[in-house]
Amino acid sequence: MEGSDGGRMPTVRTKKDVGAQIRNLGDFLPSSSSSIKILFSRSYGFDLGFHESGKENSGRKKKTIVLGPWGGNGGNAWDDGLYQGVREVTLIYGHCIDSIVVVYDKNGKPVTSEKHGGLGGNQTAEIKLQYPNEFLVNVRGHYCPVVFGGSPVIRSLKFESNRRTFGPFGVEEGTPFTFTVDGGKIVGLKGRGGWYLDAIGFHVYHAPKIQLFRRVEKSFRRLTSTVWKPSARRETEKTTLR
Repeated sequence: MEGSDGGRMPTVRTKKDVGAQIRNLGDFLPSSSSSIKILFSRSYGFDLGFHESGKENSGRKKKTIVLGPWGGNGGNAWDDGLYQGVREVTLIYGHCIDSIVVVYDKNGKPVTSEKHGGLGGNQTAEIKLQYPNEFLVNVRGHYCPVVFGGSPVIRSLKFESNRRTFGPFGVEEGTPFTFTVDGGKIVGLKGRGGWYLDAIGFHVYHAPKIQLFRRVEKSFRRLTSTVWKPSARRETEKTTLR
């Protein structure tokens, strides 16, 4: 089996080798799933589970990852933290994204963030999701300076839910950015803000899809088959010779 870097996984001949390879099997997953790790049972039960770094919640790790921020270094850093999801997003924009306000869901109740950015802008976009059945899965945008020699700011944003697309808002000019996380949804925003929205990043809850689990399981079976099948085949050959 080849890894994402084009390398080939070494031949596995013993249970010890299988254990070592399963511990490192995450290195051979697609780059978009690089944060996924494979848990290996020393009892050789070969339990497979997904584990990602995040904050503790009721004794278990939350499957959250941070993507970004994209943009410049101007303004002050801000981080809304983690919630159950996003209910609404309000943007004020013109030649760039001037400010953003997000309404999150916390235990079934709306929580409104502070206004991140400045006081400019002459257009307003209000994105209201049909929460909880609709949630944000992707954001695309551009960033670059508004004036020559200035610090980059967020020039445009385009939001995508599991049902609809909103935007783009602002000016699609400069360096583009986007992200893709299979089975993920945005549960928090972070970034930098001053006169404008200088940078933006995202907390994403990642629930691996069944297809990805099956790909890992298939790779695991190919690994383990190299341990037990050869010995079984030798026994068959001996029986046939007799």
